[in-house]
Amino acid sequence: MSNGLKVLDAGPYSTIQDMGRMGYQDVGVPVSGALDKISARVANMLVGNDRHCPVLEMLLQGVALEVQADSVRVALFGCEADLTVEGARKFTVPAGRSVRLMKGDKVKVGVLGQSLSAYLAVEGGFNLPVQLGSVSTYVRGAIGGLEGRTLKRGDCLPLVQSSADIRDEKALLEPFDYGYEQPVRVVLGPQHNYFTDSAIEGFFTQPYVVSGQADRMGFRLDGPVIQHAEGYDLVSDGIVSGAIQVPGSGLPIVLLADAQTTGGYPKIATVISTDIPILGRRRPGAQVHFKQVTLDQAESIACETQAWLEQLESHGMRSFAPGGVIDLEALRLENLSSGVN
Repeated sequence: MSNGLKVLDAGPYSTIQDMGRMGYQDVGVPVSGALDKISARVANMLVGNDRHCPVLEMLLQGVALEVQADSVRVALFGCEADLTVEGARKFTVPAGRSVRLMKGDKVKVGVLGQSLSAYLAVEGGFNLPVQLGSVSTYVRGAIGGLEGRTLKRGDCLPLVQSSADIRDEKALLEPFDYGYEQPVRVVLGPQHNYFTDSAIEGFFTQPYVVSGQADRMGFRLDGPVIQHAEGYDLVSDGIVSGAIQVPGSGLPIVLLADAQTTGGYPKIATVISTDIPILGRRRPGAQVHFKQVTLDQAESIACETQAWLEQLESHGMRSFAPGGVIDLEALRLENLSSGVN
């Protein structure tokens, strides 16, 4: 397949994701989608895509790819890593900036810095089938993405566009705060009555650490044991992304994109939707502090975040001439300022 990106190194866990598979939890199908939907959305903005366009999600470490299309525009976001490009030219491009690559270019994303996750968007998106309303990969169910699995060496990711026009590239105007030190805000409940008052107080005042048992389904946390007041078994009920279950061990589990749709452990709190991406960036070993907010506050924060994203898309990016292309307007202004006619 010539119109695509060939995978030279797939990294430890790389999949195709979008905003998720809505409307099927009642039949046992998780939402899936990007762990960090904000970073996935910004990556798409940088290349001019719709927010729902599928992106390449990388966990812990990046990928290496070879361009087999005539040309392609890409952007990396969600981490502090750079894109390293080798071909007719050799250069690096920081995260948060788009770049047009040519056939034969090899591009590599290394270690993702402090972030667990990062996203590579391509202009036009990946040409993969929609299953149950989404392209997102759900590996346990073997649906979505490329054959319902993680990527492997030798794969070719088909692209919607065979080439990318020469035009100005985009970059963020301001540095992005990934919130590595920010408390993760939660709404108490829905089953906080299953825990002692002192356990709830400790949950909000003492730090937890993301354990080595962390994946797209959820993060097990190490830290203070949460004491149950009324046992830890209940009739299974619905699960939403961000729900924090506490099993018999007393150590919380935060359920994320690929979580099961029902669960039988009491849930002490639920991470607000705006902060699920912040948690989705925490690598094993990273600390997590929880902060309680009300439901009204959570809704206000969600509205503010949506408004900020819309502002970012319309006014938060600058355009610049791509490498190797003469910016005639910039040259004219420079000549005028220096007195050259």
